[in-house]
Amino acid sequence: MPADHQTPGVRKVLYHHRTQGKAVEGVHIRGITDALRAEGVHVDIISLPGADPYSSPKAMSPTKQAKPWMSFVTKLPEPLFELVEIAYNLVAGSRLRTYLRDNPDVDFIYERYSLFMWAGIRAARRRGIPIILEVNDSATVYRVRPLFFRRIAMAIERSVFRKASGLVFVSGVFRDRARAAHPDMAPAIVTPNAANIDKFTFTQAQRDEARARYGLEGSVVCGYLGAFVPWHAIDRFVHRIADRLAENPHLKLLLVGDGATFPALKAFVASRGLSEQVILTGRVGHDAVPGLLAAMDMAILPSAGDYTSPVKLFEFMACGVPPVAPDFEPIKEVLVEDRTGWMFRADDLDEAVRQVLERSRDTAALSRVGAAARAYVTEHRQWRNNILELLEFHARVRHRDGA
Repeated sequence: MPADHQTPGVRKVLYHHRTQGKAVEGVHIRGITDALRAEGVHVDIISLPGADPYSSPKAMSPTKQAKPWMSFVTKLPEPLFELVEIAYNLVAGSRLRTYLRDNPDVDFIYERYSLFMWAGIRAARRRGIPIILEVNDSATVYRVRPLFFRRIAMAIERSVFRKASGLVFVSGVFRDRARAAHPDMAPAIVTPNAANIDKFTFTQAQRDEARARYGLEGSVVCGYLGAFVPWHAIDRFVHRIADRLAENPHLKLLLVGDGATFPALKAFVASRGLSEQVILTGRVGHDAVPGLLAAMDMAILPSAGDYTSPVKLFEFMACGVPPVAPDFEPIKEVLVEDRTGWMFRADDLDEAVRQVLERSRDTAALSRVGAAARAYVTEHRQWRNNILELLEFHARVRHRDGA
């Protein structure tokens, strides 16, 4: 279908964000931007100075593109860190004003919402340009780095959520929490994350090569790909399943990535003599990821945020790898039990272990559910689906508040 049919009146979009553009953040930014461009929309990006979401990462773990000053700022005590975030409005405001002065033909601003950030809303309203906020964080939810100036963050958030032309949330439960805290917020839609099928398509040769390299031939492989950090709980999952592996010799775990919990987990696996059944690849190059995903028969997501939409869930499904995931509401919004995946009670890792062991014994079900998961992503949850929903939403809200 021609781009003109899909994007009526939209020719140019400014994507503004304050992230370092790394890891999952970069995946999301590139997913939205590339999909808009594929529909014939010109997209400019204003990033945090020194951050480029299109810098080619050398490994699938977080990139090393961050400038030294970024690392310095993130290590500041929380009060000082938040004061720097507030002060950044001066930088962002100046850059946005300059851009909008030189580009009066922008149809709307799409901004990845950040705490304490009001410069985008102010610049858009001054120019009479619609601004849609993509909300991935909020003062209303639990954060790994707790807020110090929470009341200030809430006050700014309440204002920008009200003044935005529209809001995009990754889950219904997240939208509902925000609405409970900010009853007068702008119109909102729910758009879960996504994955492009063409980036998660592999050949039999890739599968065979990866399985041979890691000694996986003849085994059922349960995989994990992502950061080894406490809140993803992959280390705790391995501790729970360790005693069950000997009685299930057909099953191997292929765990891809690194992070804070990786060294201790690697030591645990070695101390228990599990290296033949628990394969820890460490950090790998992006070109190796398709083959590693291809080597998997199923995937485990031990934990996730109770309001987030895990990108890895969609990437596993796009690859035809059926996931076993916690039954948080955002996951229940996209996963159909025994059709596109399986769920266990959130925070019950013993149940997660039971599910993995049970599913690993039914290879026919793994193939059936994996194929259905891939078909679901193909039809409903590619990045193009997301931006078509976004453009339709823009058409509905673009005249809000006179924009």
